[in-house]
Amino acid sequence: MPKIKTHSGAKKRFKISKNGKAIRAHANKSHILTKKTTKRKRGLRQTGVADVTNQKQIKRLIPYK
Repeated sequence: MPKIKTHSGAKKRFKISKNGKAIRAHANKSHILTKKTTKRKRGLRQTGVADVTNQKQIKRLIPYK
């Protein structure tokens, strides 16, 4: 069997946890930050788990991670 190519965009955006769940970063943290509260920006720094409905697709995009 030939190797499967990893999706370049997905490998930059997702990591797989020890339990096999896809970890993602929050959106809305790149610009227009002056109107956002400090508390909101601090919360956006944290990572989150990708939705259950997307887990299978994400794992298919990054098979060797």
